[in-house]
Amino acid sequence: MKTLLDRQTPLGRPAPTAPADHLTLRRGAARVLLGNWTGASTVPSRTLYPHQWSWDSAFVAIGLRHLSVRRAQQELESLLAGQWADGRIPHIVFNPEVPYGAYFPSPDFWQSSRAGHDAGAPAAPETSGIVQPPVHALAAWLVHRADPAESARRGFLSRVLPRLTAWHDYLLTRRDLGGGGLAAVVHPWEPGMDNSPAWDRALARVEPAADTFRRADLDHGDPADRPTDLDYGRYVRLASTYRAAGYDDRATTHRFALEDPGFNALLVTGELALARMADHLGHDGSRHTERAAELTRRLVDRLWDDAAGIFRARDLADDTLVDHTGVAGLLPLVVPGLPADVVRALTDTLDGPRFQAPATGLVPSNDLTGPAFDATRYWRGPAWFNTAWLVERGLRTHGRGARARSLREAVVAEAGRTGFAEYVDPLTGEGRGARQFSWTAALALDLLHTGDDPDPTPAGHTLDPVLTGCGLPLTDQEEISR
Repeated sequence: MKTLLDRQTPLGRPAPTAPADHLTLRRGAARVLLGNWTGASTVPSRTLYPHQWSWDSAFVAIGLRHLSVRRAQQELESLLAGQWADGRIPHIVFNPEVPYGAYFPSPDFWQSSRAGHDAGAPAAPETSGIVQPPVHALAAWLVHRADPAESARRGFLSRVLPRLTAWHDYLLTRRDLGGGGLAAVVHPWEPGMDNSPAWDRALARVEPAADTFRRADLDHGDPADRPTDLDYGRYVRLASTYRAAGYDDRATTHRFALEDPGFNALLVTGELALARMADHLGHDGSRHTERAAELTRRLVDRLWDDAAGIFRARDLADDTLVDHTGVAGLLPLVVPGLPADVVRALTDTLDGPRFQAPATGLVPSNDLTGPAFDATRYWRGPAWFNTAWLVERGLRTHGRGARARSLREAVVAEAGRTGFAEYVDPLTGEGRGARQFSWTAALALDLLHTGDDPDPTPAGHTLDPVLTGCGLPLTDQEEISR
């Protein structure tokens, strides 16, 4: 019987070969993704994050497409099963088999099916009530392109396009809290960079909840790496206030509401992906192309700080830019329509002293020279693999091939060296947080397949020769390839 190493691609071409170290890394990444698979979706970490997270699953699908297009499709569609009728994709879809005490806040805190009923929360599964960055449309388009024939056979784009369109419509209507045409985030967990110094000033306005909760994250993570108890008290207060208002964006008095550059940049790329999906299905994608162009203009008009050479968040409480320099301000590089002078300034900032870490080629989450920098504490300094993936894609988008290549090589090397760590200390290179982290494995796997072309024509190959040697029975190897 042939193994996956012997198989041909659907177009009859042999599976690509790779240096031995890359093949070892591919197999290691595959083991992580297979080990974190629950049967319907992928957990970020078996210990620290035992449910399905929104933008994690989008990044995971991007990597899974190199192992199994069908499983990558399922990753996204299992997340969409938790979508609310108002269009929002919640940031957590809870696994009912996981005990409540394994993660906080758990389903009994969010009470989505009851408190979110009027906003359209599903009766099942239980979810959170907040959202995360809109990477999903880009992920769906990349999954489709990995094997367009399989996508067409299963009707993948036809199923996900209306759901993803509703998701973006929600963000561009109900979440335009500032009236400036950009989506606002209403909780620090929503932009995905939970305890970034960018939120400090806004969070200072929030009275922390009383200490009536138990943090399960500290059972599995070093307290020096995690957000503080004060942070958590404020997170809980914001979420409970939102819950009390039925998760109604217009009925809630938001003590925390900001326009985040990374969040909105991903909304632009998502709109462009929706346009391509619509065109591919024979629909008119011009609505999405026009929205992407308008979002790009507003992103630059409202969030670009020319003097600092970076994008900044806008605090809607006083309609001012937040004086913080972080990796979120570099993420708009993924937007193809940025003005040339903005691209030049962003790449200069990326290569300047604020983001040039001495021990790793990744991108620190916070300005290395700033007073709030903390090399080990979550989003206050450590370098993350998902933001590096986005910056690498942005560099390719704007023709910075050599710089993209060096970042790509750093991601691959650091992922393997740290055992697929959640994030990395930028001063020492030490892996921090959880190990065997899903999006680290998925995105390293994706970059092993990536060249300098910003939007390559798919090669038609859906099977990667990584599963042989992963210690799985051949039947399981065959199942993932279906």
